[in-house]
Amino acid sequence: MPSTTDPTTLLSRLEATIAARRAGDPDASYVARLHAKGRGKMAQKVGEEATEVVIAALTGSPEALVGEAADLLFHLLVLMGDCGVSLSEVTAELERREGTSGIAEKASRSS
Repeated sequence: MPSTTDPTTLLSRLEATIAARRAGDPDASYVARLHAKGRGKMAQKVGEEATEVVIAALTGSPEALVGEAADLLFHLLVLMGDCGVSLSEVTAELERREGTSGIAEKASRSS
């Protein structure tokens, strides 16, 4: 059943929770444990989760894709926070691109 919570609100709450847990006890917080292992580990987790999304999309059920997509979003927010990039910066970039052809937008980045 789809959530009734606005997706942006939910992701903003998750971003705040991740920020609050970043400096926590690595024995009690998965986020703190990832931060203790460093940015390389966080980036590796994003890559692993992205691969699992691809596999679920190609071979799994819709429920499997939902679970893997949730894992990917979570790990991406952890990595973004470590890099000092906020969800609002990403949504602002998406807004900037809104209404622009993906082909045209990509071409504008390569010139």
